[in-house]
Amino acid sequence: MTSADRHVFGPVPSRRLGISLGIDIIPYKACSLDCLYCECGQTTQLLLERKHFVAPAEVLAELAAILPTIPHLDVITFSGSGEPTLNADLGELIRGIKTMTQVPVVVLTNGTLCHRADVRHDLRAADIVLPSLDAATPAVFRQINRPHPGLEVEPMVAGLAAFRQEYRGQIWLEVFILKGINDTAAERAALHAAITRIAPDRVQLNTLDRPPAVPGIESAPIALLEEIAAEWSDLPVEIIKRFHHRGEILAFSQNLENSILNTIRRRPLTVADLAVLTGKGNREILKYLDVLEKERQVRRVIVGKDIFYALPATP
Repeated sequence: MTSADRHVFGPVPSRRLGISLGIDIIPYKACSLDCLYCECGQTTQLLLERKHFVAPAEVLAELAAILPTIPHLDVITFSGSGEPTLNADLGELIRGIKTMTQVPVVVLTNGTLCHRADVRHDLRAADIVLPSLDAATPAVFRQINRPHPGLEVEPMVAGLAAFRQEYRGQIWLEVFILKGINDTAAERAALHAAITRIAPDRVQLNTLDRPPAVPGIESAPIALLEEIAAEWSDLPVEIIKRFHHRGEILAFSQNLENSILNTIRRRPLTVADLAVLTGKGNREILKYLDVLEKERQVRRVIVGKDIFYALPATP
């Protein structure tokens, strides 16, 4: 099996989840949204209907082979660079994993398909579900998330609220704040009302920490996130920050960092390219790129819908 055929990646060091083994069951950038801020670039396959993308037995066999080689895991996470709930076999895969290990299963999702009973049924098998909600009004939802034409924000919020009523596990809701877009008093009030309906166990405020795929998008300063957290004091809010130095990356690998740098020296590459060449997952690669960008050892170059990483420009 080549790295391009793999569906299980990591372990990935995650600030929110600890040591996470990633499972990617969606083709690259197949999603129901085309968010302005997506760290993997713009969506190339804007989808709404669920499909059978990969044989569940193939994924479970791969996981069964890898699990005995990993001394410690905090979670097994469905993530990658697409929307996991678009895979019609998600429920079967979660239940299959639970027959092999006691490690908690997590699903990172944009939450757009929770209005569907079959999606909520599949997600109920997970231990933790991390959906997103960046807007609570139609205009801002379309502006930030650029959804499939068949999606509206109200059914999305209603679906997440319905899921809360059916689900006994943990819901950690991420809210991505963009300066001048969803930070207005009106949108913050609408978000607060929507989050209150959903009643998540945690509300995780986040923002950009690197240049976006779409020019002109600005991150929210930490002071604004703190202001929103104080404003929403009746909600279980926490502020999420990215990795800024190596000491914050659990299980840091100097070999992987060197491999990333040496590969980029040959030619600019996307996160997906680096994942294939190193045999690691997209999210694991991004942890290292965060640090290398902060140190100005690499830079982003946007070409069309793709984000490439290259060496710094020569003065």
